[in-house]
Amino acid sequence: MKDLRLQSVLIATNREPKNQENQSDKPSKYFGANVFGKELMREFLPSDVYHKLTSLKERRLEVDVKTADQIASSMKAWAISKGATHYTHWFQPLNGATAEKHDAFLNYAEGTLPIEQFEGAQLIQQEPDASSFPSGGIRNTFEARGYSAWDPTSPAFVLDGTLCIPSIFIAYTGEALDFKTPLLKSINLINDVAVDICQYFDKNITRVYSTLGLEQEYFLIDEALHNARPDLLLTGRTLCGHMPAKSQQIEDHYFGAIPDRVSLFMKELEIEAWKLGIPAKTRHNEVAPNQFELAPIFEESNLAIDHNLLIMILMQKIAKKHHFKVLFHEKPFSGVNGSGKHNNWSLATNTGKNLLSPGKTPKNNLLFLTFFVNIIKAVHDHADLLRASIASAGNDHRLGAHEAPPAIISVFIGTTLSNIFKEIENKVSDRKMTPDEKTELKLNIGKIPQIILDNTDRNRTSPFAFTGNKFEFRAVGASANCAASNIVLNTILASQLIQFKDDVEKLMTKNFDKDEAIFQTLRKYIKASKKILFEGNGYSNEWAKEAEARGLSNLKNTPDALKIYLSEKTKNLFETQKIFTYRELLARQEIRLENYSKVIQIESRVLGDIAINHIIPAAIRYQNILIENVNGLRKMLNDDDFLMQTAFQRGIIKRISNHINTIDHNVHIMSLERKITNRIEDPQEKAAAYCRNILPFFDVLKYHVDKLEVLIDNKIWTLPKYRELLFL
Repeated sequence: MKDLRLQSVLIATNREPKNQENQSDKPSKYFGANVFGKELMREFLPSDVYHKLTSLKERRLEVDVKTADQIASSMKAWAISKGATHYTHWFQPLNGATAEKHDAFLNYAEGTLPIEQFEGAQLIQQEPDASSFPSGGIRNTFEARGYSAWDPTSPAFVLDGTLCIPSIFIAYTGEALDFKTPLLKSINLINDVAVDICQYFDKNITRVYSTLGLEQEYFLIDEALHNARPDLLLTGRTLCGHMPAKSQQIEDHYFGAIPDRVSLFMKELEIEAWKLGIPAKTRHNEVAPNQFELAPIFEESNLAIDHNLLIMILMQKIAKKHHFKVLFHEKPFSGVNGSGKHNNWSLATNTGKNLLSPGKTPKNNLLFLTFFVNIIKAVHDHADLLRASIASAGNDHRLGAHEAPPAIISVFIGTTLSNIFKEIENKVSDRKMTPDEKTELKLNIGKIPQIILDNTDRNRTSPFAFTGNKFEFRAVGASANCAASNIVLNTILASQLIQFKDDVEKLMTKNFDKDEAIFQTLRKYIKASKKILFEGNGYSNEWAKEAEARGLSNLKNTPDALKIYLSEKTKNLFETQKIFTYRELLARQEIRLENYSKVIQIESRVLGDIAINHIIPAAIRYQNILIENVNGLRKMLNDDDFLMQTAFQRGIIKRISNHINTIDHNVHIMSLERKITNRIEDPQEKAAAYCRNILPFFDVLKYHVDKLEVLIDNKIWTLPKYRELLFL
């Protein structure tokens, strides 16, 4: 293992980062150079076409074929000038990855005359084969037709000589087969509903959109060592491994000096990200050894999610050049922190206002409180759905593991806002307020801007925490497509705002003035949702007991969490808001259940293979060496001396035998249980069986394998150890 590591380090440290020449330029000079954004559109498109496209995007209208032809022609000219030879619709199928089918611009004109051709019809729509993408029963395997369609709200870009066109992906029937289609629907929905609410306070607000800042955590490990571990190679995580004497307990890695080799990787990554218009802002060491984080500047949510998926692709490409392997698994190493993707979510308006930032007047702060309280009420009413949105086999290992939020969904808002909630709840009754009461309440609300940013601390144990001008949904896993959780956030808030408007209007018909009707409604919501608020330590056992007493769910595994998709409440929510049909909803549940089962199945097979073909042979080899040693000593020593002098060796031989027999027995039983589980047809029952009957073997096998790791001669042990994997 040492030779592998040394070879890779020497190669990596001797190479200069690609694009070294660009480092002499300011990033602002080449930011977005590979993106067909607004400035390039203005340059390459005729003025009338540019303004028409801008207008169509703002009004969320379809681009007509004639306009698309002109855009395609200009887009092709620009892409070719950047070295592109192909184009592709870049979309997000339900397998969790991104997808692309490349077509060359090259075509024939007049029979045999070669030309570069790209027309509006090709820009607007393509027909990639949909048969091998997961559909959850939306269409049969033999029904291959699926359509990708251009998303004009996310700019095209050139990557590796290909013009990439962000797109949606739908079935022949029109049902969504991707993440982007329902995300765009939820973005449009939140705009329509939130603008209505904003009109109570500011008639100039005509557009509301969700914004995101997605912090990406990840591990970097040596490529050669990665390839020597079958579990890392095939599952993205270590299925066994004894903790080294030093891991993260000294906490010296967090925010420490970035290793030179990693710094070279990061610099090249940032250059390529900036060229693609990705506003990478922050880089730093994370808590666990070899764990790092990249954080961008906030963007509109659709673009932020596209950029996050693109940054993950860039990381994988660039890491390979530096002889690294990037791990996005939520828990690649037992005993140290796992990786999340902090979903910093807020709402902005066309006037430049952040709806989750308090203003300078009671009126503006009432606008803030309106959205703030409605978000909390939405999370309270749909906490289980929010938990389901981030459920995965990988994230189950991370949630609640003393470095990530628990599976219990709660909301942290800080002392200042908690006190304001109490004042509103206690001082406003169901009757009409007196003028003095209105004045007193407005004065207290008016204090918010002076103190909110200082007094609202962060709570890293909270899955959904208010951090001054945004909510940080910390429970999202590092490998996830954040569209899933943001579809839920947008939809549940939109549904809640519709209810809010209805409740306010009802009070106004009873001669309550507008502000008083809003106060009364917010008071009702604060009282109804206060059990979701929690300011303490989410890691503690006491909180789990208290949460249960409050009636909050603690859905610790994915099969249990995904049951919520079958509820009438979930069905009504998504159908009423026209985000998912029930068929689309069930398809997503089935796909995720099947993915869970397949992940556990693969991990089980890999663990069995490692145990039988790596661990046991190494253990027997070392055991034979000890036996030879004992037999040699038997010839040299008398009986009394022999027993005393060989006690240590004989003890290890016996312990190795016990571990070998236990490992062999459990691998055999696990294999039998897996065969039984594989015969289950119902996706929900199958996933539950994998969770209930297969996963428990993992801990048993890991325990005995790890015991053998510390007994067996290091030269005989075939797998790179944690102490090698975790320290560059």
